[in-house]
Amino acid sequence: MKHIIGGKPAAGRTPPEAPAARIVEVDAESAGQRLDNFLIRHLKGVPKTHVYRIIRSGEVRLNKGRTSADARVAPGDLVRLPPVRVSDKVLDKAERPAPAREFPILLEDEHLIAIDKPAGTAVHGGSGVSFGVIEQLRQARPQARFLELVHRLDRETSGILLVAKKRSALTHLQDQFRGRETGKTYLALVTGHWPANKKVIDTPLHKYLQEDGERRVRVTTPDDPDGMRSVTLVKVRSQLAPRPLQGLPAMSLLEVTIKTGRTHQIRVHLSSQGHPIAGDDKYGDFDLNRRLQKQGLKRMFLHAWRLQFDHPASSERLELRAELPPELTAFLSDDPAHA
Repeated sequence: MKHIIGGKPAAGRTPPEAPAARIVEVDAESAGQRLDNFLIRHLKGVPKTHVYRIIRSGEVRLNKGRTSADARVAPGDLVRLPPVRVSDKVLDKAERPAPAREFPILLEDEHLIAIDKPAGTAVHGGSGVSFGVIEQLRQARPQARFLELVHRLDRETSGILLVAKKRSALTHLQDQFRGRETGKTYLALVTGHWPANKKVIDTPLHKYLQEDGERRVRVTTPDDPDGMRSVTLVKVRSQLAPRPLQGLPAMSLLEVTIKTGRTHQIRVHLSSQGHPIAGDDKYGDFDLNRRLQKQGLKRMFLHAWRLQFDHPASSERLELRAELPPELTAFLSDDPAHA
């Protein structure tokens, strides 16, 4: 059986009425959210690929006009949701709540929570997963009136993730991220010896969607009208010797600071220099990844290690650190240089 979201169910054996679109007004809680994420929240059970399709086709309208998946919604905006069909099975899955889960906490007060996100956990539902950190955290804290992601980390990236407990904190922190007032440094293990004099990557990035709705990014030229300036700073922390018996090349452990927060920025920038991140399943060396898995590295070696920002209430400058998780330190400890 199919359900029509936004349509009227048929009564008895009479032909169904033409399904109707509905208009949803954006509330304050959704302010600043990307349109695709707003739709995923409101069209429960609709596959993400279909959400992108109805945006591209113009069936979704923002304030009566055509729009794009990365448009930001604001309070009072009117979003037209077309009727869409989903099966009972998909709808039942969408209506099942996420399992409650707490995460390791680096800092918590009445304004925000800083968690140490494990790899393999999405920050929110979508991209083929029905729930992520934020949905699980809300289930674990039913008394919390407000819990919203301040920023994002890729599913396979571990490390520091901020969650706001008040709208004022969310706005203040997101303004800092947009204004490049935060300090974000990651630890990344890449193939090859990174040249010590290569400290800045200032190459525009172009974001695009694959047919299945998955986001991908590539480096582009400064004259690309859709290119976004992207700046990454790189510092070599240590070098790993080759492990010929295991078929592993020399590698470099890098401290990577991003001055702009583009989708997949670190992954694409490092790969574009001929030094992809170990274990990266989108932009990496796939043959090497298989060998790394046999040696115990079963995830991408990218970790949000340090975050600097101003506290949203006190304005005190804070610096948080999340040390490398055990599975990454274990891989490094197998190298003589790190023993």
